[in-house]
Amino acid sequence: MPDQEAAEFRPAPERTSPANWVAAGVLACAVAAGAAWWYWLRPAAFPAAPSPPVAAAPQTPVAPPPLPDTSGPQNPVDALAPADAALPTLAESDARVMALLAELLGRDKVASFLATEGFVRRVVATVDNLGRAQAPSRMWPVQPMPQRFTVDGEGNAPTTVAATNAARYNAVLTFAEAVPLDAAVALYARLYPLFQQAYEELGYPKRYFNDRLVAVLDHLLLAPEPQGPLRVKLTPVTTEVPNLRPWVRYEFVDPALESLSSGQKVLVRMGPANEARAKALIRDLRKRVATSEVARK
Repeated sequence: MPDQEAAEFRPAPERTSPANWVAAGVLACAVAAGAAWWYWLRPAAFPAAPSPPVAAAPQTPVAPPPLPDTSGPQNPVDALAPADAALPTLAESDARVMALLAELLGRDKVASFLATEGFVRRVVATVDNLGRAQAPSRMWPVQPMPQRFTVDGEGNAPTTVAATNAARYNAVLTFAEAVPLDAAVALYARLYPLFQQAYEELGYPKRYFNDRLVAVLDHLLLAPEPQGPLRVKLTPVTTEVPNLRPWVRYEFVDPALESLSSGQKVLVRMGPANEARAKALIRDLRKRVATSEVARK
């Protein structure tokens, strides 16, 4: 792959996101490599009614997941299923990958939920970035949700994430819950050389993508589960250029929440009930791809 094309999928800088209120769910990995992965959406702010008392935030942010070590694969994928013998090149893999995903999930679902161009590279970059401060939307392997992020709070009332936001995640969570995980993970293993190549092209030539996937899944499961409305604020703008999209500037008021990784913020923004559904999916996926633990049983 040309260097310029590879650079577009490299990890985002390790800095706090300026509150790109992007959100996602939990299975672009399972659908992705044959294991779909996550749900993102674009946000927006529509002031509504004053909010109830605000939930307390965790005292200490969860540390980002470490990169897997370089001593060799810890969670080898060949324990799941052998790779296909005649895979296309990564640059020419979209048609083959999409055809296999359409067989698994249905052509309409693939068209509705997935971004088909550069799909493998998108999955790898997004999985890697979910443990970082930013997960840039141009790399997502799924389509952004049409609804926008909304807040409650007028006048002197605290601005909080609106309770109505939770409903935006139902369709994509329901889609993820319907993915046949055993078949999806088997497809991931069949296509794994493509994912490994994409990960190496990100700048990790001596690391193993499935180890990174397991580390990120573990990291996401450590996301806090605050109850009740969460306070947010608009980041200040010091430019004379009119800001036509203020909804992308929301961030958590509590610094412990704001310091979370992009993936953990996604889970927190979904609301407690949706976060529980998403974590159940993550646990099910992890049971299947963490092959080092399967081998010990």
